[in-house]
Amino acid sequence: MPIPSRAALVEHLVRTRIAGDVATPRDNNLSHYRKLANGDRHYWLGLELGDRWTDEQDVLAVMAERCGVNDDPAHRAGQDTIDPELTVDALDRVAARLRKAAAGRQRVLFATGHPGSLIDVHSRTAAALRAAGCEIVRIPGGLVADEGYVVQFADVALFERGASLWHTHSPEPMNAILDAMEAEGSPLPDLVVADHGWAGRAGQRGIDAVGYADCNDPALFIGEAEGTLQVTIPLDDHVVDPRYYEPMTDYLLDAAGLL
Repeated sequence: MPIPSRAALVEHLVRTRIAGDVATPRDNNLSHYRKLANGDRHYWLGLELGDRWTDEQDVLAVMAERCGVNDDPAHRAGQDTIDPELTVDALDRVAARLRKAAAGRQRVLFATGHPGSLIDVHSRTAAALRAAGCEIVRIPGGLVADEGYVVQFADVALFERGASLWHTHSPEPMNAILDAMEAEGSPLPDLVVADHGWAGRAGQRGIDAVGYADCNDPALFIGEAEGTLQVTIPLDDHVVDPRYYEPMTDYLLDAAGLL
């Protein structure tokens, strides 16, 4: 299939509900913003936010600016949105960082807490960077976290429990990887491409990190606003068919000069 233009990609994102009128309801978004502001660390996604974000209206303002949710605090239920133009803007910024990684033949680590939807996005990006001369980080073996295992499949680090790959927001799998690499004297990644707590904790530990995030996961957008993450890409991170992400990945890799 041809590489989509920006306009074609925006149309595709809206049609497939990766952006535009997304499935995540407004009350769920606001609940997560409130829990982050109230200090529930599950919603901090591996970041250390201290007491800087104790007002949920400040969180809403960041999400309206960087994700495109409705900025009206009186809108409490029903539909919410992600601005597809902001999604493509963020993809362009990630493409610039991937281009830098390729030019420097950097060490890059990929990880996802959404194995049912985003693994192919990450795996294809890893393959393109490897073809460009980057080293895709191979994680140490035998890692455990959160009563499960940290494994790697198709170049992407994942969380496994009970012979199944799990959806997780936890930063502990990323901690396990980075701690093990430090213990064995391996150089840490130059770049982490991830989502959820995998991206947040990498950025918190001082590694260049970019992440994909849904409109009910405000922490990574705050991380970008504070400079802890380099880029956060707003999108629905689990639409009904993972193949819907393929044009987006094509656009990203083409913009990075990796196709």
